Amino acid sequence: MSLTSRAAFDPLALTVMSHAVAMIAEEMGTVLERGALSPNIRERRDASAALFDEEGRMIAQAAHIPVHLGAMPEAVRAVREREPRAGEVFLLNDPYRGGSHLPDLTMVEAVGDDGRIIGYTAVRAHHADVGGMSPGSMPRGATELVQEGIIVPPVRIATERGWNEEILTFLLANVRTPDERLGDLSAQRAACAAGRDGWLALRRREGADTLRAACDALLDYTERRARARITELAGARGSARDALEGDGVSEDDVVVAVTLEAMEDRLRIDFTGTAPIVRGNVNCPLAVARSAAVFVLRTLLDDDVPTNDGIARAIELVVPDGCAVNARWPAAVAAGNVEMSQRITDTLFAALADAGVDVPAQGQGTMNNVTFGGQGWTFYETLGGGQGASSRGPGPSAVHVGMSNTRNTPIESLELAYPIRIDEYAVRRGSGGAGRHLGGDGVVRRYRVLEACTVTLLTERRRHAPQGSAGGGPGACGVNLLNDVPLPAKCRVELSVGDVVSILTPGGGGWGQPGSTS
Repeated sequence: MSLTSRAAFDPLALTVMSHAVAMIAEEMGTVLERGALSPNIRERRDASAALFDEEGRMIAQAAHIPVHLGAMPEAVRAVREREPRAGEVFLLNDPYRGGSHLPDLTMVEAVGDDGRIIGYTAVRAHHADVGGMSPGSMPRGATELVQEGIIVPPVRIATERGWNEEILTFLLANVRTPDERLGDLSAQRAACAAGRDGWLALRRREGADTLRAACDALLDYTERRARARITELAGARGSARDALEGDGVSEDDVVVAVTLEAMEDRLRIDFTGTAPIVRGNVNCPLAVARSAAVFVLRTLLDDDVPTNDGIARAIELVVPDGCAVNARWPAAVAAGNVEMSQRITDTLFAALADAGVDVPAQGQGTMNNVTFGGQGWTFYETLGGGQGASSRGPGPSAVHVGMSNTRNTPIESLELAYPIRIDEYAVRRGSGGAGRHLGGDGVVRRYRVLEACTVTLLTERRRHAPQGSAGGGPGACGVNLLNDVPLPAKCRVELSVGDVVSILTPGGGGWGQPGSTS
């Protein structure tokens, strides 16, 4: 059914268009996953795809990684500031110019029709190495951004005619695994092209005016639904404080403080009281804090609400300058994207609970970042854990929660690609919190290395357990081990042949008093 010439969109027509643009983004993700070389992107799907209109507004996203997707509008905005020409493809990772942290390389294509830009396709993917002081580019102890890897401001990496060979050569000369990086970058470029082709086909089928009106209608519809949900909470106000367990340099807690208030039809989120920028790399740019806020509000909406820039319109952020969730150059941020984002999410949910909103107990609250690196290879993954229970039932076990939405790396894929063997991969039974509804259990993963290498761990919830709700008990803290000897939450260790690194991930908090029925 063509939508051409409709002055307004009835619910059915708008639903058709919503699914049409969302499927373009999903196809981009499929192309990326099938074309990537690294298991981190191909198998674990640590990547995201989104579609933007000619004004740089996010119209649709695939069901990928929340911390990627909420921040990608900043990447497109940074590209637009470079005054792109139709058909140009940009690459960036600079956290202070549209990126989130350096391993996340974002590719943005300016989609053209008859020489005029009509939209943008964007793909963000976590690369297993982008240089820097530590294999895998997720260092423990970095105190400035330049230590974490090569910094890429928005640069023209390709056109429809091919790669910008000079930029590509320079980039690949600064990473430890250039062949794998080229393969993953090529997959990103193919994914952007798939989005371009889908966007052009939709525009030519429905007409430019209709597509433009549909974009406006989708954004407005999502905004209305978000504001309507906030209106239901009008007057609700809650505060919470939580903390990261050190910054990789010091063991001192890094406080995250939040006060949120439903003010008529907008959600005001105030981070006053959050710790100032720290020496280590758990700081995050403002785009990551915004991603967490968008994610939390999205969880309060019905499943049928499209996910686009309309959600962010309903949020007012108050973030003090110079605090750890609003980092400034040259602060290091590698762990901020993965660990600070999780803590912001936990704190926002705790503030909602304090405001009387029915939300789950805390989940594992960490991505359990594990990075191995040896001669000519690097391997990176995050690990799932327990999700918090809720009034509706127990928390799921062995899942990625909060700002992560990846899969696990299959053992067969890992062992085929790297000199590592998995001695055990299992659910960590009994690690979920007690309660009327039990928290989800974490996982146990034991890596045996077959050649000398290093391992870098950036983990959380090793001291402060995920808390239960409504009288439920806490989940178990996570544990890191080297040959059964405890390791710190954040560390880099030299490994010898046969060493075994064990990661026991946290369980989720329980909900309700154990044995209660109401």
